[in-house]
Amino acid sequence: MPDLPEFLEPDVVLFMHDQALKEYGGTHGLRNEDMLHNTLARAENCWHSTEVPALDAAPLAAAYAYGIALNHCFNDANKRTAWNCCILFLRLNGTRVQVSAPDAVEAMVALASGAMAEDAFAAWLRQHFQNQ
Repeated sequence: MPDLPEFLEPDVVLFMHDQALKEYGGTHGLRNEDMLHNTLARAENCWHSTEVPALDAAPLAAAYAYGIALNHCFNDANKRTAWNCCILFLRLNGTRVQVSAPDAVEAMVALASGAMAEDAFAAWLRQHFQNQ
């Protein structure tokens, strides 16, 4: 991961949300723009926190997935957008994940329902990092 990660901008997340809706359908619309900005700030705040080791991008990607999935910034497709943004963030920062679609769905549902904690999701992501 680079010294300073490349964080996701709101317009990129909105694009990812639109793409998820185009591919799978759902109700359009942003429920709360301020909530979206606060949600996206979680990853950057995590990066600047002294409590989180900056060993890899997993905790930051998990912050995106957790925040987007649980804060319900959109009318629909929150989990799909959360997953896509998580993977995009990792790719932008030099990490690829290899995981089957059913396993990804299972993990995102667990994260969104509270059955999997954010740090456990980060550990799960790390287990699926591809060797570069």
